[in-house]
Amino acid sequence: APIKGIYPLHGPILTDDLSFYINKYNIWSKYEAERDGILIAYASIHGNTARAVNILGETLTSDHHQEVKICDLSREDLSEVVSQAFKYNKIILASSTYDGGIFTPMEDFLTRLKKKSFQNRKVGLIENGTWAPTATRVMKGLLEKAKNLKYLEHDVRIMSALNNESKEQL
Repeated sequence: APIKGIYPLHGPILTDDLSFYINKYNIWSKYEAERDGILIAYASIHGNTARAVNILGETLTSDHHQEVKICDLSREDLSEVVSQAFKYNKIILASSTYDGGIFTPMEDFLTRLKKKSFQNRKVGLIENGTWAPTATRVMKGLLEKAKNLKYLEHDVRIMSALNNESKEQL
């Protein structure tokens, strides 16, 4: 809803019912999620990680009736994806291994989450790599100072493209 009010030098003066804004502030100040659902943020180099994420998203939506938002970090505005990360209570991060680390759009995204004190979420990790996958280790390293992250018991490893084993992991 648009903010109604007077706009002095430093922002609006709210004149309507303040309960909406106070509720939002209470949620955000405690780093709680606004809704139950899953953000899947991915960085795919050749499209194989994207294909895996889309299969996972369809499965979570149809079989588990979860609200799922999928974001391509290579094409979407990162500030919008950061806001989605704070909106949902669960996040799945999927990245290709790139130059011994992670694909740069994922690195940029996780750096922004770190600067915003991302916390209090369940996290699932998917890595894709051919001969030396490191994405899971690097993503966890970038989030190591985040408070109260609960990682899923099993990470998913894709060796270039989905096969029967990695489909089962998803």
